[in-house]
Amino acid sequence: MLITNANVITWGDRNEILQGQALHLSGGLVAALGPSADLEAQHHNEPRVDARGQYVMPGNICAHGHFYSALAVGMSVPYDPPISLPTILERLWWPYDRALREEEVRLAAEVGMVDCIKNGTTTYFDHHSSPNCVDGVLDVIADVVDRAGLRSVLCFEVTDRNGDTRARAGIAENARFVARCHSEMVAEGRVAANFGIHAPMTVSDDTLAECRESVSDDTGFHLHVGEHEYDQIRSTALSGKRSVDRLHQHGMLGEKSIMAHAIHLDAKEVLLLAETGTASSHQARNNMNVGDGIAAIESQLRAGVRVCLGNDGLSPTMWREAEVAYFLQKIAHRDGRRFPGDQLLEVAFRNNAALASLYYPQAPLGVIERGAVADLIMVDYQPATPMTPENIAGHLVFAMNESMITTTIVNGEVLMQDRQLLTVDESEIKARCREAAPAFWARYEDAVPDGPILG
Repeated sequence: MLITNANVITWGDRNEILQGQALHLSGGLVAALGPSADLEAQHHNEPRVDARGQYVMPGNICAHGHFYSALAVGMSVPYDPPISLPTILERLWWPYDRALREEEVRLAAEVGMVDCIKNGTTTYFDHHSSPNCVDGVLDVIADVVDRAGLRSVLCFEVTDRNGDTRARAGIAENARFVARCHSEMVAEGRVAANFGIHAPMTVSDDTLAECRESVSDDTGFHLHVGEHEYDQIRSTALSGKRSVDRLHQHGMLGEKSIMAHAIHLDAKEVLLLAETGTASSHQARNNMNVGDGIAAIESQLRAGVRVCLGNDGLSPTMWREAEVAYFLQKIAHRDGRRFPGDQLLEVAFRNNAALASLYYPQAPLGVIERGAVADLIMVDYQPATPMTPENIAGHLVFAMNESMITTTIVNGEVLMQDRQLLTVDESEIKARCREAAPAFWARYEDAVPDGPILG
């Protein structure tokens, strides 16, 4: 396929904005990039997509999210409203997880496909939980990803909170799916695996040891760490060690591991992340929604931590997530100089791309260059002022939005063209979701514990 008449944003280490370009896509890669007239002459028999002067850039990447949360939109939490993360988990997410059956898992993932494709998020790190639907559930999600054409890294949340049997089942499901992804090209190589754990506050040292022993040393771990002070309080009660120290003791840190949130960490924990190359992922919107706190992402960056950007199950609108992160640091410090545009681009694009590339090492990902993975989006943005590599962050934050994304391409295959979804039927999926939601909500409400809210 030949994309013509494109203005290309490369998102490389030295970002470039190239006018009047064409991209030749072959075998899921960018086979050639150059002036449109030159490539049109060289590939005159190739099927063509005319970008009509739109910007073409790498697809967005979400470093931490939850497809399964799709059915929670608009849902009410019964009884007194929860105040902080521990009671939000107890009253909302834990009974919600337990209410999920295979049909809701599949449906929520299908909604996730629609929303990712429409919003130009081409790679999604999913952290799944459904304690009453464990065996083979990652295959269910992988099948949905395969049919939609997206790229996703999957895992299952291990926790002790639902008893020993379910904890062992979660370990087995992660280990099985990691082995499957090592032995075959799941979804033509678009689906990869890491090992999911809920958080240090809900797993014993024995469970952590079993998790580590169940997979090879090159497996990454994906879990919530320091999202609330309670994670540290409970981790210390369980083991006498803070959360990151425990994970380091169990050999779970490393460049393929993701510590979601990483808000309530001390200096030593941050240094451990930096020394081991472990990524943290920042989810500003959900941290604000839950009232968790604000991650010290500038300090983490200065210490050498690879800080990435996720959505924690909110809409996969990664430019919106970046915008909120940009503003949040400024109001947190009451200083408009904080978290400047160059750091925003490092977190949202370069670091997310570097993390994803560890799971898809066959070719560069998150960049446009010859030989890179052809995960691309087209953006119908008409800047009112000159846009350059030096000021592009200002355009991203103050003018661009996901409604401008017209075309989404993954692995060289067009999933959406001119805002028309080609691999998923949004109307049919959303109609089924609306039909299923009331019964699911009722099942969830039956599982919510009553009683006073203590914090």
